[in-house]
Amino acid sequence: MKQTNRLGERFDWTLAFIILLFAIVSFFVIGSAQTSEQYTQNFVLKQVRWYILGSFIVAMVMYFEPDQYKKFAWYFYGFGIFLLVFLMLAPGGPGQIAEMRYSAKRWLHLPVIGTIQPAEFIKTFFIIGLAKLVSTHNERSLNRTFTTDLLLLGKIALMLVVPLCLIMKQPDLGTSLVFISITAAIVIVSGISWKILVPVFTFGAAAAGGILWMSLFAQDMLDKFGFSPYQFKRVYSWLDPYSYPTDEGYNLINAMTAIGSGQLTGKGFLERVVYIPENHTDFIFSVIGEEYGFIGACLVITLYFILIYHLTKVALSLHDTFSVYVCTGVIAMITFHVFENIGMNIQLLPITGIPLPFISYGGSSLFSNMLAIGLIFSMKFHQRTYLFDADDND
Repeated sequence: MKQTNRLGERFDWTLAFIILLFAIVSFFVIGSAQTSEQYTQNFVLKQVRWYILGSFIVAMVMYFEPDQYKKFAWYFYGFGIFLLVFLMLAPGGPGQIAEMRYSAKRWLHLPVIGTIQPAEFIKTFFIIGLAKLVSTHNERSLNRTFTTDLLLLGKIALMLVVPLCLIMKQPDLGTSLVFISITAAIVIVSGISWKILVPVFTFGAAAAGGILWMSLFAQDMLDKFGFSPYQFKRVYSWLDPYSYPTDEGYNLINAMTAIGSGQLTGKGFLERVVYIPENHTDFIFSVIGEEYGFIGACLVITLYFILIYHLTKVALSLHDTFSVYVCTGVIAMITFHVFENIGMNIQLLPITGIPLPFISYGGSSLFSNMLAIGLIFSMKFHQRTYLFDADDND
């Protein structure tokens, strides 16, 4: 086993170029999204700052080897849980450590650092911890049986339920679904027998369908499980936004109107006319659709396909199972974010407040994504190849 000493060969230039393209798209779209009548601050300059700081995060994360992340995985996971517990216990309101927005307690005001959303960071910490759990279990259980697979699934469920309960308490349904998608992806590639997975996934799909049915026809039952009334309205406004034109359905109606009005080629840079509150964050895709039309939206979606395809290639090239699981978790996280954000802008999925990765404005979201991408850079940069690999030309 060896590792090339040529830094240029070890660095993932393709991934760096893809992220650069996302940065350029983000700057242009955020610049066209904000208006002087609605905002007094320049979000483009702030996003540039977030990207510069995010680049330093990538460089710092890439410096350390995957074995080091595996060694300290539980510390990362524990720190993430600590942040969520601290957020839950911290006093919330104006001038307090925790900030309340739309009856949700999701943000912390920290000295020097500023406002952060802990749930964004723990996504990556959770991926590292889950990859450590699965890889360690598989290393110790060389002779896999039904019992060992069931034990692994139980460990994964226990590891998921802790952050899931804390995030649902905020409440934040969108981020909770991200955690479930990350877990499902890693479970699929973990080697657990399909004799176990098929019933589990079938039960999960049935439970999701049951919750959707109860949200429409049996809300009293969901009240007993701790679901908030506003979450029911999200479902109603998703299915019939025109019945809530000034309330929950307002953003969705305007987003679809904006995207539809862009037609094939769009109205052009700074030519949008449809007003959507906070369109530089969760509804940034509506700006893309209105100003750059169907062609611009397709180009952005294609760029995401290229990113996910490249990350998949990286995952398939790795020999270390821990690194493979980390890549799988990152791919699942980004894919779900893209699918959910674009889906909620075109009424394919309910609105959950999930940003569009690498394009939506937001420090916490961008830092979380750059932290995850930094791990991919690390896996590729420190990858060790075997002497008789087919890809080895030396």
